[in-house]
Amino acid sequence: QIQRALRSLSIPLERLHIMKGHMMQDMCKGLSRQTHAQAKVRMLPTYICSIPNGTENGNFLVVELCQSQIRTVLVTLYGDGNMSPRMVYKIFDLPEGIAQGEGEALFDFIAQCLSQFLTETFSSDTNKSEERLPLGFVFPFSCRQTQLDKAELLTWSKGFSCSGVVGKDVVQLLQSAINKQELCHVDVVAVMNDTVGTMMTCSTEGRPCEVAMVADKGSNCCFMAEAYLVETADETSGRMCVNTEWGCFGDDGTLNDVFTPYDECVDVESSNPGEKRFEKMVGTLYLGEIVRHALIALTAEKAVFTGTDIAVLKEKGVFTMQHVLEIVRNEDGTTDVKRILEDLGLQPSERDCGRVQQVCRAVVGRSATLHATGLAAILSYMCQTRDMETLMVNVGMEGEIYKGYPRFEEILMSVSRLLSPECMATLLPSRDGSGRGAAMVTAVALRLAAQRREVNEVLGPLRLSRADLEKVQALMRQEMEQGLGKDTNATASVRMLPTYVTHTPDGTERGDFLALDLGGTNFRVLVVHVTEEGINMASEIYVIPADIMQGTGEALFDHIIDCIVDFQMKQNLVKDMLPLGFTFSFPCKQVGLDKALLLTWTKGFSASGCVGQDVVQLLREAARRKQHLGMQVVALVNDTVGTMMACGYDDPKCEIGLIVGTGTNACYMEEMKNVGTVQGDEGRMCINMEWGAFGDNGCLDHLFTSFDKVVDETTINPGKQRFEKLISGMYLGEIVRQILMVMTEKQLLFQGKLSPKLQTRNIFQTKFLSTIELNGLPLRQIRAILNELEIDASFEDSVLLREVCQTVSLRAAQLCAAGLAAVVEKMRENQGLDQLSVTVGVDGTLYKLHPCFSDNLRKTLKDLAPNCNVSFLLSEDGSGKGAALVAAVASRAAN
Repeated sequence: QIQRALRSLSIPLERLHIMKGHMMQDMCKGLSRQTHAQAKVRMLPTYICSIPNGTENGNFLVVELCQSQIRTVLVTLYGDGNMSPRMVYKIFDLPEGIAQGEGEALFDFIAQCLSQFLTETFSSDTNKSEERLPLGFVFPFSCRQTQLDKAELLTWSKGFSCSGVVGKDVVQLLQSAINKQELCHVDVVAVMNDTVGTMMTCSTEGRPCEVAMVADKGSNCCFMAEAYLVETADETSGRMCVNTEWGCFGDDGTLNDVFTPYDECVDVESSNPGEKRFEKMVGTLYLGEIVRHALIALTAEKAVFTGTDIAVLKEKGVFTMQHVLEIVRNEDGTTDVKRILEDLGLQPSERDCGRVQQVCRAVVGRSATLHATGLAAILSYMCQTRDMETLMVNVGMEGEIYKGYPRFEEILMSVSRLLSPECMATLLPSRDGSGRGAAMVTAVALRLAAQRREVNEVLGPLRLSRADLEKVQALMRQEMEQGLGKDTNATASVRMLPTYVTHTPDGTERGDFLALDLGGTNFRVLVVHVTEEGINMASEIYVIPADIMQGTGEALFDHIIDCIVDFQMKQNLVKDMLPLGFTFSFPCKQVGLDKALLLTWTKGFSASGCVGQDVVQLLREAARRKQHLGMQVVALVNDTVGTMMACGYDDPKCEIGLIVGTGTNACYMEEMKNVGTVQGDEGRMCINMEWGAFGDNGCLDHLFTSFDKVVDETTINPGKQRFEKLISGMYLGEIVRQILMVMTEKQLLFQGKLSPKLQTRNIFQTKFLSTIELNGLPLRQIRAILNELEIDASFEDSVLLREVCQTVSLRAAQLCAAGLAAVVEKMRENQGLDQLSVTVGVDGTLYKLHPCFSDNLRKTLKDLAPNCNVSFLLSEDGSGKGAALVAAVASRAAN
């Protein structure tokens, strides 16, 4: 019988693996907004998002509500890495019956203790007695916390049952009681349970501690989780300490097969049968009772105490945890065991003493094993969600069984290693309980609040209000009108260039069309087949050698024609006379659909005899020289118009083109009667806005921050393309770098240490923003990006870096939306509509690759232009397919 009893208290390794899996599943349930209510492992957010960094200083008060006492502590921190805090304590015993009385009486008593403690502590120092004192409140009961200083009590436990507290904010109750005592300089800043206090206490000696376990009357564990996984809180960046409340694990029946008859008896006799099943197998409040029921059962089976009176064992609570610990600690024979059992009123034999000792060891050994299983679940979860192959972490430890049972640590370490071999935990014993930790939570909260004020000061100028955006929208509208006006066009910052494209595709286009895409050292030749079934294309890329880029115009255009001939031969298209659309991505003054004068070369081109000439004519002359008759240039297009046309084929409502990539631009279909720079009032024409230069006349100076000014001054065209420099991919990374340098100088980042690499222009690429802002990207990967820049970043640095990137990219998307809002509202008014439905064809790496840009653009546009229903369609190959479609539409119109 004794062996059977011991076996039932021992859980095999395979079963522990299953239990660990169940615990992890329940943790995920507890964190999810959908399933939180059903989860037994509650996973409550604590709103503690940072651990101490050693710079905390000042005086901090702590009040800790314990089982039978109130503990008051004054902690003084000196900003020395928290190595030598000064601590003054006073302990007050709770009056008889107060834990079951009225809630108001309990909180009034706590405030009276605090008042007495302060009077005694500051009796001689009148200056100090009036300084503001932030207070941390350790409240070791299950609460629903919604802020660091707001927590509603869910249920009392541990013998407490005060009326009028459940469902109330305990911080408010304590602050009201403190105010009654006229302690107006004491502010409750944070509330936490003892587990969180333990984690923070163990974080004070220069070693970050991210997990804590309390193995005491109750049992609990907390850890730093990735904040975006804590769906029940609004915080999404960085990490947040989660209080698992794992005591209720198994209340759904998952532990039934390991729940022994002794556990059943303890559960039935408890004040909450069927609840907190896990805690009842591991907490010191229950272990003595489990031993007592095991001994009663073994006596009935005549395995112990045969022929003696065991009436004393029938009494609940007679066999305490203290007895259990004394019995298991006794390694030398059974003399002490005999004395303990005799003191209880039993008459044990030598054999009884040995068997009682075996039962006690099995019960506390099982408690240690189950604690290890819970810890393994948490460590594996942290390792997985941080996307790490191995996890090394410090675990703060506190509690009666941890301190009192010599083998607890050994079992905890060996079993958790077996269950989570990928995790290495180091146990840190908590000194002075939760008091010091609660002071730390309070000190960190104040440090973060001060830091937040400074961060807001730096980022404030980049954060745009609705009024700011409405002003940008109005200014864009004003500049558009000026650009369209015959007399004002020359001085407008938004040029509003006519493109002579008068129709978008209607789906009836058919035939084969050539496209030529010239925008850099490589150029493409394409053939686009437009059939009833849709579009298919073939293309080839050709290189322009440097000597031709910088030679004569004749040589350049001859080379282009040679490449077109080569392509048509390969595609078997030599005999055909095909219409060609020419995407020419250099500044031009367009004077007809197939006539455009080159204003200036850019991108390393300097071919002579071209500036001021019609580039279509130069291409036609080269074709004549080469006697190539297989093409007819019908349209010259820029890439923004090409984007609109490419999307217009798939969606007839597409009447706007938008590029947000390295640069930015937009075009749209305008009523001819509004285009003062072109004769004629009938029909419509696509206007190439060239909106990158919006603000070059100074109208956006109020939005330019010190960071934007520095970036602008270091570009090759200071004072030009001002709007583009706030929005496009070419500049955002450099804006972020400027902010990071200022924040580092202000000691807000990287411990104030500027790496030489971070001081290098353009080293922080815009693609870094796209990576850093990916929701759910482990902060480890942000640190990897910073390591590339030779920056040693802390966890908090990574969180702040993400915020900087989000601020810069959000502003870019909002400004882009304000510009677009001006366009769609103008189109709506042009057409005299209450509600406009229109599609924007969009291209560019920033729009396509940045994880939040497109969403932020859409949301802001909806807000600024509520009467316009705007859809976005991603363009595929605007400069190729789009140019061919311009040719196709022109051919259709001509026929």
